[in-house]
Amino acid sequence: MSIVIRDVREHELDSILALNNAAGPTILPLDAARIRRFHDTAEYFRVAERDGALAGFLVGLGSDAEHDSSNFHWFRAHCERFFYIDRIVVASRRRGGGVGRAFYADAQSYAELRYPQLTCEVFLEHDADPVRLFHGSFGFREIGQHVMPENGIRASMMAKDMCSYEWVRETYAEELPDQPWLLRPRVALAESSAA
Repeated sequence: MSIVIRDVREHELDSILALNNAAGPTILPLDAARIRRFHDTAEYFRVAERDGALAGFLVGLGSDAEHDSSNFHWFRAHCERFFYIDRIVVASRRRGGGVGRAFYADAQSYAELRYPQLTCEVFLEHDADPVRLFHGSFGFREIGQHVMPENGIRASMMAKDMCSYEWVRETYAEELPDQPWLLRPRVALAESSAA
């Protein structure tokens, strides 16, 4: 019954693509090339396993990432430095079982050491109240709305301040200690910007 959050493995990309595209209207569809790009460049791309089976995934990007999402660019125009949750998908049979909460705890643990804000969007169509409530329970607040020009979908643009960030920066600057429990970026920032 335990939930294990870990980095994605390349052989799982087809399963992740299928999971994404079966998620329904609250998640934008992807193609194989986009999943591959996330695999090759995303700073944070992790999956959840429950009882040994794939239960979901989360993709996150730092504010300096090369990303073509209009929502990402909205945050870039309105926030100085942030960690952006591009998408979180939980398998329908696993919803309500704590997978989403486990993902957000893991993503926050990663982000709060590196970024002053955690950001995401929630589409306002398709009965968004449960999703907005979920995010509000984690301390997110709406900082604006954005209509995506590519599809006309209105999104609630949400942000959460990372209360540990200032202390970590003042204490460690950019040199975080080498501890086994401290998550590292999947792709070194220098490597991703050189690519």
